[in-house]
Amino acid sequence: MASVRPSGWGRSWLARGGWGAVIAALAVTTGCSPAQRPAAGTSSRPATSALYHWGSFFGGPHGNFDTRTSPTRVLVPGTVAQVGTSNSTEYALLTDGRLYAWGLGSDGQLGDGSRVNSFTRPVRVQFPRGVKIAWIPTDVMPYDTALAVDTEGRAWGWGRNGGGELCLGSNTAYLRPVRLPLSHVTAMAGASNHAVYDVAGTVYACGQNVAGDLGDGSLRSSTTPARVAGLPAGRVVRLVASFANSGALLADGTYFDWGYNRQGQLGDGHTGEPSDVPVQVHLPHPVTQVAQGGSLWGNGQTLVLLSDGTLRAWGDDRAYQLGNGTTGMQPSPVRIRPPAGVTYRNVATGSATSYAVSTAGHVYAWGVSHVGQVGDGYTSTARAVVLVASGATLISATANNVVVSVPGP
Repeated sequence: MASVRPSGWGRSWLARGGWGAVIAALAVTTGCSPAQRPAAGTSSRPATSALYHWGSFFGGPHGNFDTRTSPTRVLVPGTVAQVGTSNSTEYALLTDGRLYAWGLGSDGQLGDGSRVNSFTRPVRVQFPRGVKIAWIPTDVMPYDTALAVDTEGRAWGWGRNGGGELCLGSNTAYLRPVRLPLSHVTAMAGASNHAVYDVAGTVYACGQNVAGDLGDGSLRSSTTPARVAGLPAGRVVRLVASFANSGALLADGTYFDWGYNRQGQLGDGHTGEPSDVPVQVHLPHPVTQVAQGGSLWGNGQTLVLLSDGTLRAWGDDRAYQLGNGTTGMQPSPVRIRPPAGVTYRNVATGSATSYAVSTAGHVYAWGVSHVGQVGDGYTSTARAVVLVASGATLISATANNVVVSVPGP
């Protein structure tokens, strides 16, 4: 059976009864195959899937909510296809196209028509009848705002929309999903008050433009789509975003960054001035996966997996979030070595905490943990890699929270 368990690694968290809590969380309820369905008139329990999350939901004047310093289980009624996060809310897309959310709902982030928080019970996001969601961004969602794409390639958004990142010409908040003026969407991401979208092979951005993060060659904010400059048409396969940065991965493994650069977030060997157009990051091999993090001025980092299986990182490293055992800043990509015998297959990163899932499904974390972002039961910075969980297949992280998916038996 797949499981999630804290690492311990000699830490006193286990001595305080951590394993008992973990053992109690290992049961995952699953449904029956068609051949095993009970006869008519008998009761049956619908299939459920387990997700685990830790850290805190962040937003509003009160800061952090529902802080969890070790993996905590959440059940959703179906099989999980994707997980996603924003600063305030977490999301699970099911294979049947339904989307569930939990966390803060004060700005409509839950998408159920209310402003009520729901930390332990996922609620279904209420799309118009007939709309099925095909995918959601995993790196990541804008501040107090959510995004999704349906099976027709149409983009939807809901929540705070504080910078006009939904491209609707205003910063109006929405308690339920509304269709955005974007079709044939193949990639998108958002953070803080901006978002980027690949629309039929052309990348556009909307929202605040505090450091060139819209990438259109200006510092002007825009509540309608602004075309990102300098990216080849039809070549982008993934978009990422963080507080004042954005990034694009091309089909050939070339990667571009733009926006804030005080700590070397652009990865071009320089620090200081931001870039309002995409800048290519030079790497020894093609990029196969990228994660971008950072939530305030003075931080921000990018992690990439390369085609040779190695991990590179750059940007702010004040809290060991790059994973190279030092602090400071890294304006050029540096190689990050996993524990002996471990190969990473997925990466994620939040405000100043980074994560990797190994080919064996083990979840590792390092960096800031003041509200439990590392997930090892403590609130102290992890200077070295910590094994947090096992059995994971999917991961998403932003700001102060992270969520992983654990398939059933």
